[in-house]
Amino acid sequence: MSGPRTAVVAGASGYIGRYLTARLRHRGVTVRTIGRGASADAGWGDESAVARVLDGADLLVNLAGRSVSCRYNKRNADLIFSSRVRTTAELARALGRAAAPPPVWINASTGTIYRDARDRPQDEATGELGSGFSVEVARAWERELGGAPEHVRTVALRMSIVIGAGGGAINPIINLVRMGFGGPMGDGGQMFSWVHVEDVARAIDHLYADAGVSGPVNVATPNPVTNAELMRQMREVFGAPFGIPEPTWLLEVGGRIIGTEPELVLKSRWVHPGVLLGTGFTFRFPHLQGALEQIASRTRAGLLPVQLG
Repeated sequence: MSGPRTAVVAGASGYIGRYLTARLRHRGVTVRTIGRGASADAGWGDESAVARVLDGADLLVNLAGRSVSCRYNKRNADLIFSSRVRTTAELARALGRAAAPPPVWINASTGTIYRDARDRPQDEATGELGSGFSVEVARAWERELGGAPEHVRTVALRMSIVIGAGGGAINPIINLVRMGFGGPMGDGGQMFSWVHVEDVARAIDHLYADAGVSGPVNVATPNPVTNAELMRQMREVFGAPFGIPEPTWLLEVGGRIIGTEPELVLKSRWVHPGVLLGTGFTFRFPHLQGALEQIASRTRAGLLPVQLG
């Protein structure tokens, strides 16, 4: 299967969505968008308009979801849940209404669905799902894919932490390193599964082209590192001579101050891309050093803007 001629991107205003949309358009793909902004071709809550945007497209990619970089109070938890689960359910209904729905639906999910793991990697076949709020959101998110019409192939992208220049998850860590807080977080032994944003976009190309793949797909480099190793490489690449460690108690206090959850850095995520590797996918950025050097070459000096939930 060649690449799509027309793609629909939901959640195109986020970091990954902007990157993917620009990349597709650069290749000459017609991109329609679904979202909340005035520039979107259809807005959430208008299923007729969403169905019209989907009609005749070759690919649907849904990346919609409120940032999880916030405190999980009731209001934020409700927004995190609804921005993922309800939008995915709406897309499933709209696909059923479209006269010619896209044959492939690739929907965001998260590698956080797996348990806290330090003993072994978690792949799609043998990985053990965890518990807690983030896991329940991920389970519900993926369940809504079951509402797609039978002839639409669905893929749940269980993405690890996405890094890249200009935004995403890396800016807060760069700021910490530049301020001298680039030491290990917690005990530093938790696994850090990551993927470069370019490999997310390339994985979407790969999954669109391979008609034999459906269901959950882990999107993570096969070479994760511990948190301590992450911070060591960050200090090296971004030229920080030292890094003060951040024990768990300090992360708890800091999380309250800036309005985020310590789980985001303390949970051990060890996500293995079994399906991608088994279907011949190769990573452009397989190792953290190369990814960080590419990001550093495109990152200005000083503190960077950080978007919290």
